[in-house]
Amino acid sequence: MRYWHLFVGALVGPPPRRDERGLSQSTETAILLGGAVAVAAIVVAAVTIYVNAKLPRP
Repeated sequence: MRYWHLFVGALVGPPPRRDERGLSQSTETAILLGGAVAVAAIVVAAVTIYVNAKLPRP
């Protein structure tokens, strides 16, 4: 029975190693949220400038 376990273990192989490179989940979320806020601010500023340019001057 011991040889059977060794055989199955050799077929399955060791578990894959964890890839610990990269950012943590919370850091990634914070960066994405900051990017979304920046894009929203740019869109609001562009629309405000466009609307103010199209308003008639008294």
